Amino acid sequence: MPFTSSGPTSGENAPVSGQPAAPPEIEAGVPVLEPPGWAVSQRALFDLLDHAWRRFARDFTGPDGRLNYTGRLTTRDGVDDFYEVFFNWPQLYLLGGADDLLPASEKHWEGVTRQLTELNMLRDEYERGYDWFHQGESLLLLYFLCMAAPERWSERALRFAELYVDPAKDNYDPEHRVITRPHNGSDPDRQGLFDGDVYPWLLKEAETYGFPLEWIPEADGGPFPLSADPRLGDQMRDRMAVGDTAVNLAAAGLVLNAWILSGEQRYRDWIVEYVGAWHERTRANDGIVPDNVGPDGTVGSLLEGRWYGGHYGWSWPHGWHSVGHAACVAALAAATVTGDDDYLSMVTTSLDTLIDHAKVMPHTEADSSLPSKWAAELGPDIHTPTPHLPFRHNDSGWFDYNPATPPVPVALWHHTASDADRARLERLREADGIDWRTVRPFRAKEESGHEKAWFAFLAGDDPGYPERILATAQAQIHHRLRRMDRYRDLDVDEADIHVWQLCNPVVTEALVQLTWGGPQVLYNGGLQQARLRYHDARARRAGLPPDVAALVTSIAPEATTVELVNLSPETDHTVIVQAGAFAEHTITAVRHTTCADDGWIGDMYDYGHTEPVVTETEQVCDSAFLTVRLPASTRIRLTLRLRLRSRTPSYRTPFDTPAGPRPGTEETTA
Repeated sequence: MPFTSSGPTSGENAPVSGQPAAPPEIEAGVPVLEPPGWAVSQRALFDLLDHAWRRFARDFTGPDGRLNYTGRLTTRDGVDDFYEVFFNWPQLYLLGGADDLLPASEKHWEGVTRQLTELNMLRDEYERGYDWFHQGESLLLLYFLCMAAPERWSERALRFAELYVDPAKDNYDPEHRVITRPHNGSDPDRQGLFDGDVYPWLLKEAETYGFPLEWIPEADGGPFPLSADPRLGDQMRDRMAVGDTAVNLAAAGLVLNAWILSGEQRYRDWIVEYVGAWHERTRANDGIVPDNVGPDGTVGSLLEGRWYGGHYGWSWPHGWHSVGHAACVAALAAATVTGDDDYLSMVTTSLDTLIDHAKVMPHTEADSSLPSKWAAELGPDIHTPTPHLPFRHNDSGWFDYNPATPPVPVALWHHTASDADRARLERLREADGIDWRTVRPFRAKEESGHEKAWFAFLAGDDPGYPERILATAQAQIHHRLRRMDRYRDLDVDEADIHVWQLCNPVVTEALVQLTWGGPQVLYNGGLQQARLRYHDARARRAGLPPDVAALVTSIAPEATTVELVNLSPETDHTVIVQAGAFAEHTITAVRHTTCADDGWIGDMYDYGHTEPVVTETEQVCDSAFLTVRLPASTRIRLTLRLRLRSRTPSYRTPFDTPAGPRPGTEETTA
């Protein structure tokens, strides 16, 4: 049954004018007789997660929220490893986790921040100076706290963004439109890439990733030990420790967060200026985002003209794994504040170049520098021939071949909902030698990696996916509970500080996909993407109410479809459905199921019931929110027409006082 209402379906960026309209209300009437397996499993997952995070907090953290660690940190590395442990805890709260999970998450941020300050890793609560591959990971916890409690976290978030927007903080040069050095942050005196004479590169890392400046011949007198190799000393300091590098693009996520919180034009202007400069450099470099810019604003000026070879760039150590994510974070930020999706081209043209250079091979024959990642994700298909993309580039050309990772192309498609971005994913799927419906039991620290199977589900090819991914999530929690038992009494050494991430039992990827209709957040500093979010009207907080499960089955441009189920036999619930992660979409129409006739119950002496007669009705809307009343033991399917990205993104909730138009616009945030 097609919609009868007219109007655009997606990609519109015209502002919404007029006064905020009251959210429309609808009521579920279809009875829950046989609870859907996915709904029962989803609520069981919430219950298990509630047990798991409490166990972790009890066994691995102190009274003030800090991690149980008494050692020192001897290098610039480590800040991310403390914050990452909790990155998805406030995300779980936003999904519908326990009421006290939000204050617990805030306590852990505060405790870890005090701990890292004592370890001399922070100044004024912010990283003294490190690369944005790691800073982006550190900040995910802050971003989710801002989403959950913007009034409490706004001051910090804006103060941190000023480190980059305000040139006086010595991180940004507006004349050349560059972040001034690869290691940047709150301490302008922290220069270079290391504190000693040479970069602290371990033998295992050197064997895995090679040398940062492999094109420079080893000096006379070699071979040198790593602790004395000139390529890891003055050459690296002079050529790689100043100027801009592509992973700094992830700083746009920090500034985007400030813009969403405040609406201030200066944050938008900075994103446009900085990301715009990289966009221009990408076009000038045949569509491949370069990875280094000298202090003079010229690509390759410190690397003898090379567009590759910068710190955490194309040549070393991770290539696309770091460059692609940072570029995508920045491009999405620019597209969000301007409504101009052309910024995304600096990602798509780079990605398509890698796809054009793909080689079909089993992973056992690839020169991948990430073998442990793929051993878990591919399982027995490690021997299956499938396209591998080159992640790195040096003077010899493209190398370091890996299977196509889905987070970036999925993030692009989710944002644009365009035919072109969907077609890219379909081409990757068609060429893949591995069935995208495969769900493997793994949990990387990014807490993602199942996007291919989710895409197959949304394409209508795998109706059993929700129950399988929920079962996989439960398996990972049980695995990590046992791992916690093993390591909870460990006196953690500096070399083992990743143990906390590997024990973190909070898993959110399945819930993000199934309930929000979005991919897991881009791990190196992205902000959440979602077609829908939810608020508990009775509790006046974000997240699904107790007993309520949600399943988004379509995020196609013409319709977003979600089913809501109230599993409680006695308690009524009211859910407020929000269009978009930041209420950035408009619900223009809703078609929903109903059951007005209770004749299915039968007469007093009937031995059974008949099938309820389910019909559909439709109404026009004009709001970012929709109120859905769910009496006990009822369900409803909503088919929502969304005008995508038609409202200014905001952390406001349906419980806030409606805001008037922002200065200089006719747009509202209702």
